[in-house]
This record gives sequence, structure tokens and C-alpha cells, in this order.
Amino acid sequence: MKRTNLVLDEEKLKEATRVLGVKTYSAAVNTALEEVIRLKKIRDLARFRGSRIWRGNLSEMREDKPSPHSARPAKAGRA
Repeated sequence: MKRTNLVLDEEKLKEATRVLGVKTYSAAVNTALEEVIRLKKIRDLARFRGSRIWRGNLSEMREDKPSPHSARPAKAGRA
């Protein structure tokens, strides 16, 4: 942890503490920072949409859903 001095809007700090459901101003600031970072990362993901940066076959990665292009084993009892 880093100890620092900040000049903060007292009313915003009180409201953040209340709406975030935390007990201390430090917890409010840390929770707010975590949330801002999380939201920024989510927004940054949008730039990769449609970029084809990932290559692979999702169906093959999923054990519960085999690829429709893979050979299916013959069912028992059929000739």
C-alpha cells in the first residue's frame, strides 16, 4: 500500500462511501479505483471486436460441444 495525501471533495467522498457500502474513506477510494480500472479494461476490449486477433476453433475447445466438422462415431446398433 502507498500512503499519500489527497485533496478530495468531501461530499463526493461521503456519497461514495455510502453508495459503495464501505466503512472508510480509504476503502471508498480503493473500491472506486478498482471499478474505474475494471470499466476501462471492458471498454478496451471493444477495439478487438472483429479484429480476428484470436485464431482457433471454439467448438473443439469445448468438451461438451464437438466441432460439427469432426468425424462423429457411429452409434451402436446401426449397420
